[in-house]
Amino acid sequence: MLAGCQLPPGSQSSPDARRPSPLRPAGDVQEALAYHAQLRRAGARELQQEQELARRIFLKSADDRARMRYALAMTMPGAATADVTRALDALDPLTRNAEAPLHGLALLLSAQLQEQRRSEMQVQALQHKLDALLELERSMTSRDSGSIRKK
Repeated sequence: MLAGCQLPPGSQSSPDARRPSPLRPAGDVQEALAYHAQLRRAGARELQQEQELARRIFLKSADDRARMRYALAMTMPGAATADVTRALDALDPLTRNAEAPLHGLALLLSAQLQEQRRSEMQVQALQHKLDALLELERSMTSRDSGSIRKK
């Protein structure tokens, strides 16, 4: 009876067989995250080359993986505002397709990019207000110094 509780010969696992294999990207989301990590380690020149490669692949084949890679490449630190807009445009079909394997990641990245854009707009508005206040202060200072000289 106890023989039924044993594993069949040859299927018993050795200590080496139970050891997990090294982590490798598996699946679309893991692949995208691994690509992002690769981009973060890249130097400026490598990043520029990777952005161009991602753009060409996206234009050639706008599948979900190419869209995500392009969006990730365009949103690395130092990217121009136009690049963020292009990334959002590339992510749009993924955010609208709830069945896409990359849908959740696309929603997350899209929300982060939209918040980044809102923050940049707020910074620009505050800078404009600060510049206007500085200009007002300069004009008042020059008027005050002019009226003091007349006395």
